[in-house]
Amino acid sequence: MLSVYWSLFITFFKIGIFAFGGGYAVISLIQHDIVDMHPEWGVSLQEFANIVAISQSTPGPIGINAATYVGFSVTQTWIGAAIATTAMVMPSFIIMTAICIFLKKLSGNQWVQQALAGLRPATIGLIASAALMLCNKEIFIDYKSFVIFALALPLSLYKKIHPIWIIFAAGIAGLLIY
Repeated sequence: MLSVYWSLFITFFKIGIFAFGGGYAVISLIQHDIVDMHPEWGVSLQEFANIVAISQSTPGPIGINAATYVGFSVTQTWIGAAIATTAMVMPSFIIMTAICIFLKKLSGNQWVQQALAGLRPATIGLIASAALMLCNKEIFIDYKSFVIFALALPLSLYKKIHPIWIIFAAGIAGLLIY
């Protein structure tokens, strides 16, 4: 059992290191490491889609919520949840602490500005990748799910309705339709 905890720590620490752009940008990395690289954990694509939905609809960052869910799901203990969550947060904590210490010295640095300019479009690409990865048969199970998507997208993009209300409405729609 100790090896499962260590494996959770290493996996989520690695994900945390590459979590540039937030949880949405690393959904594909989380999916690859959890579903593909650790089949012994028993997380299927369907369950991963549920993890993403639950992580998005609960308070807090999606990556941290996913780590907590997977940690508990794999070990059935709060210790597993705490280890996965701590591992996911630790790289950001270390990096942000270092950045805060040296912020004054690095803020005007040309090399730092150029590196950040390269990270921005890559982050958008990772977010787009995550969105496309979630467009699969586990999420779009029938035409009704396409209708929910088709209603949610313009409400978010054009009407600027708060995501909480869209999530709440989609949950009610799911209860009524399915």
